[in-house]
Amino acid sequence: MGFLSNKISRDDVKPGDHIYSWRQAYIYAHHGIYVGDGQVNHFTRGDGQETGTGTFLDNIIVSSSHNHGDNPCPNCGDRSNLGGVISSCLECFLAGGDLYVFEYSVSPAIFLAKPRGGVCTIASSDPPEEVIYRANFLLQNGFGVYNVFKNNCEDFAIYCKTGLLVANTDVGRSGQAASIVAAASVLLSSPLRFVAGFGGLAVAGYGMYCTSRLVSDIGMRWDVSKVPVERLVADVERLVADVADKSEMEAKSEEKKTTNPKLLTPVLP
Repeated sequence: MGFLSNKISRDDVKPGDHIYSWRQAYIYAHHGIYVGDGQVNHFTRGDGQETGTGTFLDNIIVSSSHNHGDNPCPNCGDRSNLGGVISSCLECFLAGGDLYVFEYSVSPAIFLAKPRGGVCTIASSDPPEEVIYRANFLLQNGFGVYNVFKNNCEDFAIYCKTGLLVANTDVGRSGQAASIVAAASVLLSSPLRFVAGFGGLAVAGYGMYCTSRLVSDIGMRWDVSKVPVERLVADVERLVADVADKSEMEAKSEEKKTTNPKLLTPVLP
């Protein structure tokens, strides 16, 4: 594994490693946890897409479950339509791409030397046995609803490695999402208009981008806490139940209005 590249061989991957593989000509990467015996637990929306943002991203980011067409994998079968936390063989997870390992406990200098987000973090990893326990527990119990910015495959892998959750979920733990937000902030930043010359603009813009990435890293944020995986699942289940109850109440209210015309008649002064 080099200074700028986290690429490793299949022989070097170890149980508990956070691994990833680039998709769509290096536009984005899919992340997972290698749990041993050639298996990877990873989080995907499935159903032909990995994200449902309603934006141009839907045309770029495709399902992370490898589609074998008419020749399904002898180990995994066809899992292209599955969503949530799933287990796949390493070959299906890589989907023909190269294997990379996500680095933990890197220094701020190393973090900033890798301009692409989603490849390392300043946060430290828990022991492999804890990582594998979380990954297998979530395989059985789920990791909530997939969201490309707030709760994606990288967020899943980082949680398995660290047990850390972000309190403010406008952007989750994902370095890829943080990079997108940082780049957008630079492009829309008004102070850059006062920087003279293209060179000065480029330096100032890159400095803002790096600073934004650094302060967004889960190892630097103040709004994180260690959450046991059992409590995480219980909180998700409670949230889903609350949403279901609210939807049921709203549906009953609408049904009442439909069956009782008086509720639909405005009161005139």
